[in-house]
Amino acid sequence: MQEVPEGRSRWTLPPLPAVLLAIVSVQGGAALAKGLFPALGAAGVAGLRIVLAAVMLLAAFRPPLLRFTRAQWAAVIPYGLTLGLMNLTYYMAIARIPLGLGVTLEFVGPLLVAVLGSRRLADFFWVLVAAVGIVLLTPWSGAPGALDMKGVLLALFAGACWAGYIVLGGRLSRVMSSGQGVAVGMVFASLVVLPVSLSEGGMARLTPGLLGASLGVALLSSALPYTLEMAALRVLPSRTFGILMSLEPAVAAVLGFLLLHERLTSLQWLAVVLVSGASAGSTLTAARRPPPPLEA
Repeated sequence: MQEVPEGRSRWTLPPLPAVLLAIVSVQGGAALAKGLFPALGAAGVAGLRIVLAAVMLLAAFRPPLLRFTRAQWAAVIPYGLTLGLMNLTYYMAIARIPLGLGVTLEFVGPLLVAVLGSRRLADFFWVLVAAVGIVLLTPWSGAPGALDMKGVLLALFAGACWAGYIVLGGRLSRVMSSGQGVAVGMVFASLVVLPVSLSEGGMARLTPGLLGASLGVALLSSALPYTLEMAALRVLPSRTFGILMSLEPAVAAVLGFLLLHERLTSLQWLAVVLVSGASAGSTLTAARRPPPPLEA
């Protein structure tokens, strides 16, 4: 993550509430998106979110595209393609499984990146804790009420994409400012998502009301949380930031219940707690490092 210059900002919201509001915003946006799936399809909503978010971020950061170097293009293109694949498969996953469980499974990606290459016993312990949570969610049998296996695999694949996104985002941050990188990355993400969106035909059913709701998804899921998190990171220690982000699976599960009426079983709630706890624990015990790139 690029260092933020010191100095007072006009930002007035304290950093802890800013991060918590960003988490609620992201998961609220996902809940709103899922509510649009019956009308537009998961890929259709993903496509609209990516395109609208790209427009917002391009307008906000105005990257000088004509002055980009070859190294910058080489960094931003794979980053954007991975970002698009991550968003597409995540939306396809939560179309099949509850929102909270989709986030829980996807969280395995950044957790593995956090401990990758570590030789510390504590880090392996947290991976084991997360693995237990994943086992609890895996539909080993076709019993009634079991999770959709395709949805589970899509969420895990989205997590793998999130891991790649973190690695590629780290490389991108060394050659380009984070805001401009995400803005241009969103453009390339749309190249991944739009062909699938158009092939499903959801875009053809778009109405002004659905477009307005999709704009809300893009605002809540990308533009607003990105702004909040970037402002908070100016003053918030990266370790504190990482611990707060570990709340995402639990927040997603709560919002899934409140907004989408998705009820989790006791074992599924235990899995959410285990994965969130593993993420927070790995952050607490890990060597100090810069925070990962923000999820777009």
